[in-house]
Amino acid sequence: VRKFSLMMAQAPHVPRYATFPQEGNWAELESCRDMRPTYQHLLEIARLDKEYELKRIVPTVGRSSQVFLGTKRGEAKGKQGPPRTVFAHTITHSLKMSADDAEGWMDWPESLVLSAADELERARLNADIGSKPNSYIFTHFNSLVDLEPSVVVERLESFMNRFVAKHGNRLQKSKVDEIVVKLGIGSVSRGRTHTLRLTASSMTGNKTTSCFEQVDSLTGRPARWLDTRTGGDLGKEDPVVGRMQVKRSTARAAGSTYAPEFLGMIKVELIKKWSVYRQAGGKAEVPANLFSSVELVRGTDGELEESRRLPGQNSVGVLAWRCTLATPEYPGGRDIVLIANDVTFEAGSFGVAEDEVFQKASEYARKRGLPRIHIACNSGARVGLAEELKEFVKAKWSDPSDPSKGFDFLYLDAADYNRFPEGTVVARETTVEGKKVFALDAIIGEGLKSTAGGIGVENLKGSGLIAGETARAYNEVFTLSYVTGRSVGIGAYLNRLGQRVIQMVNGPMILTGFGALNKLLGKNVYTSQDQLGGPQVMVPNGVTHKLVQSDQEGVGAILDWLSFTPKTAWDCSPVLDALDPPEREVGFLPSKVPYDPRHMLAGTRSPDGEWLSGFFDEGSFQEYLEGWGRSVIVGRAKLGGVPMGVIAVETRNVERRVPAAPATPASQEVIEPQAGQVWFPDSAHKTATALRDFNRGENLPVMIFANWRGFSGGTRDMYQEVLKFGAQIVDALVDYKHPVFVYIPPGGELRGGSWVVIDPTINPSQMEMYADVDSRGGILEPAGIVEVKFRKPQQVELMHRLDPELQSLDALLESSGAAEVGGADAADIEGKILAREAKLAPIYTQIACEFADLHDRTGRMEAKGVIRKGLQWRKARAYFYWRVRRRLLEHEAIRRVQEADGELSEAGAKALVAGWMPGGDDDKAVVAAAAGASLDAQVEAVRVEALKRRLKSLYVQLPEGERASAQP
Repeated sequence: VRKFSLMMAQAPHVPRYATFPQEGNWAELESCRDMRPTYQHLLEIARLDKEYELKRIVPTVGRSSQVFLGTKRGEAKGKQGPPRTVFAHTITHSLKMSADDAEGWMDWPESLVLSAADELERARLNADIGSKPNSYIFTHFNSLVDLEPSVVVERLESFMNRFVAKHGNRLQKSKVDEIVVKLGIGSVSRGRTHTLRLTASSMTGNKTTSCFEQVDSLTGRPARWLDTRTGGDLGKEDPVVGRMQVKRSTARAAGSTYAPEFLGMIKVELIKKWSVYRQAGGKAEVPANLFSSVELVRGTDGELEESRRLPGQNSVGVLAWRCTLATPEYPGGRDIVLIANDVTFEAGSFGVAEDEVFQKASEYARKRGLPRIHIACNSGARVGLAEELKEFVKAKWSDPSDPSKGFDFLYLDAADYNRFPEGTVVARETTVEGKKVFALDAIIGEGLKSTAGGIGVENLKGSGLIAGETARAYNEVFTLSYVTGRSVGIGAYLNRLGQRVIQMVNGPMILTGFGALNKLLGKNVYTSQDQLGGPQVMVPNGVTHKLVQSDQEGVGAILDWLSFTPKTAWDCSPVLDALDPPEREVGFLPSKVPYDPRHMLAGTRSPDGEWLSGFFDEGSFQEYLEGWGRSVIVGRAKLGGVPMGVIAVETRNVERRVPAAPATPASQEVIEPQAGQVWFPDSAHKTATALRDFNRGENLPVMIFANWRGFSGGTRDMYQEVLKFGAQIVDALVDYKHPVFVYIPPGGELRGGSWVVIDPTINPSQMEMYADVDSRGGILEPAGIVEVKFRKPQQVELMHRLDPELQSLDALLESSGAAEVGGADAADIEGKILAREAKLAPIYTQIACEFADLHDRTGRMEAKGVIRKGLQWRKARAYFYWRVRRRLLEHEAIRRVQEADGELSEAGAKALVAGWMPGGDDDKAVVAAAAGASLDAQVEAVRVEALKRRLKSLYVQLPEGERASAQP
């Protein structure tokens, strides 16, 4: 007898139960009180009780569900208290599914796992639990499924992937670390042939692991696990039980997520991306393996090497992985380098070892041209003291009888000095009270445990190392930082040096903590880190490009950004199959009346519910830097599947808010109105920043919807460096290496300095300018130029030339020759003329403006060669689709030619490529012809000619006497 259970009837209520196991010295198992005896086995409560001190949470809503709060046995408490986990275990006795019932395989398990998630959420309302503990879901389908084991494994893995993708945000909010599904395979006649156990763990990238369970014939408890694919013995210990509660809790207490769990989030988001792609009509099949990763760790030689060790075994506070992602843009897989701070190790601080791993991982990405993603949650450079010296150091008092008079130096006794290894301190021998001592000149800390990871200037040197590395990485590859928690000092600088930043709402970027600032100011001015570097600071100042509400959303934003970037820094941007017809007309029509330009880009619904399509593919536009420089809109979008950078102009008036400084009581918030269609210092800076980002690592062609009336040149604007930031737009365009299209939209205008800074002559090899037939371009607006070149006297002259009544009055006045004409005074005629002129003045001002406006129209722009072509807005999408496709093909061909012949100029390469591509000015025909042709032979011929030319050049440089020996 190993256990007996007692049932106590209490009609008309349900019976009560008590269980007394032999293992517990026949004491009642309180965690199983009022639980039917079979449930203890079916819900694996006894297994839990071995590892955790369990407290049952009652009541539960589901009769077949049990919830426990478990405290790990034998674990150190740590700063956050003992590690605790909330367990939701549930069971069902009905499960009827067939191999072909795909929806059944989603619906049946989903309802049971969701019921367990519901129990977890209700349990967290209990004051004893709260929001801190991690959680775990166990579901047992006690009925039998009569299918082949391989089919069941495949179906359950598919279910788990879809479930985690669908409910990922909810699971993250409930801090679910693992989901276990247990299911019996067999039939009534044959009995249970297999017991399948499938687990999805956030620590393994949400990769589902499955095994067949073997039970102990005596106890009925799981004893061994066998791999479902190979049949190999996985051992006696459960291979999927989570062991990382402390680290997870520590990371979550810091407002972040434990670094290895981001791997699982990436897989979840990949499943979502593929689901959206397929629902939109995408033709590519979903790959079997969406995500894999290998950790990059320091080898014995200091270089990075691949490792597949389990999470949590790192001895350095920076982790790095090379991840392979199968995305709709790259179904065959693309690699990225993921670098993450482990906030559970020394609070994520940067020591010498951390700096080295970070630098090596970033260099690894640069050498291979791979995107470099940094998951930031840290406390800056590590600081510390030689702790071992504290209990031995002494002071030489100036007056031993009065310590208030100060001390002369700190010292160590001879015995204490000799107990530490050489290099611990720099000291000089002297005497104190007749005894030999060693006065301390400097503390080095060499050989001490407390200084092993760096405690001071060595860490600052390392910070400089990774700062320089990050700046180089931005110039060479795609860099992106995701700020998941606090990022301090060098951590904040790394985010900015990488330029592109996604910030989680609870992830401030600061240079120093608010407490230290309060001490410096001598009063409590700041109450949180958010006042210094939270979203309300970093979004309006342009450091943060995108703001997200959770880590799962943050990972989705990372993948969204990657969808616009090439596989490596040397490739062209990825072209997805067109899900939105490239040659469709654009439904939304911009006008001269202020409107939301996002509707022009992405489309919108009219007041009567009609969908008005935008210029870019439906659903593809992603706006960045939304809270900064709001008179300009920047983002990324797809045109017929082609990724493009986007810059557009806000036509409505906006406001710029400058917050009050808490440290200055007299300061107040300043609200500055900004007019639409005008470049201000912040929006000019934003434009230049976006162009640099598009150009470096993203390799994006750019569409600029130019609708500016000019720069704001007031005193404050000039003081805030509008001139400098306007010049930076030119600098960015001069350096741009990819096609740039400038298009003045319908109802838009481009004037004065705003034309100058984006004129195609800035970079003629990459830039082209177009104008809508209903757009305008010129130095001044018509009303302005009329004030200078068509003033009132000229307008009056025009009146007298065109108005019959004025012509009649002029004739009367001229023929009078005397004071009276037909009984009327000349003065009376002049009065009538003046009255007529005054009456006609408004309409003739309009005529003058119209006359001036005729000089600004598309016809003159095209005739003067300042634009390439005038376009109709409705057809502009189709035109630019084929144009950008052609330009990208030519761009890639030119790159290959110049790679084959390094001495060939861009103009020369362009001329060669133009001769290879038939079709003339018809972009669509050129693209169609290029699609079925290969330039390999032509490029190889260029390479051979270049090689021959080089060999000839080297040959003639040899002395004549040596030339014969150089011949084969």
